Amino acid sequence: MKRASGVGVTTTTLFYVLCGIVGYAAFGNDAPGNFLTGFGFYEPFWLIDFANVCIAVHLIGAYQVFAQPLFGFVERLCAGHYPDNKFITREHAMDVPFCGVYYLNFFRLVWRTAYVIVTAVLAMIFPFFNDFLGLIGAGSFWPLTVYFPIEMHIAQAKIPKYSFRWVCLKILSWVCLIISLIAAAGSVEGLIQSLKTYKPFQTRNEE
Repeated sequence: MKRASGVGVTTTTLFYVLCGIVGYAAFGNDAPGNFLTGFGFYEPFWLIDFANVCIAVHLIGAYQVFAQPLFGFVERLCAGHYPDNKFITREHAMDVPFCGVYYLNFFRLVWRTAYVIVTAVLAMIFPFFNDFLGLIGAGSFWPLTVYFPIEMHIAQAKIPKYSFRWVCLKILSWVCLIISLIAAAGSVEGLIQSLKTYKPFQTRNEE
């Protein structure tokens, strides 16, 4: 897990930093949100299609990871408030060939399906992909990737307070917090600019 987290965070940071620094150095504020299609070129088509598939795989996985805690919270809350409601609590056993027994809960099916539909409709109404993604990324990066891991490491390794290692880790955490706040401010500013030309259910061309 430690090695997987290290490789994942390093790879993501490398790509994000390269895109941000190289894009801004080359184009300044005119750097497009999508380097593959932001300049009006859509060839080679296979490269664009491959990139879109990668984005879909990435976002579907991320959607599941971020949505599962919400799903579980709502389902436990409803089961606690309505323990005698069979629609909410009953598990229906289904024998799936080659896979064994699968337990189907109708409340879980309806609730999760409705959540996905609502979020999909909201995504189509507000098609500011880059700005929303930047805001969500900025909001989740520091606490999940930096602050909590650092604090857990300090507690687990019992690093003495105000030691050189402790100070370095705290400086790293604060620097990442400042970067996250700046990124969030930039995303909010982009959302404000996008709302000026906002039209429901239409994508906005990135310039």
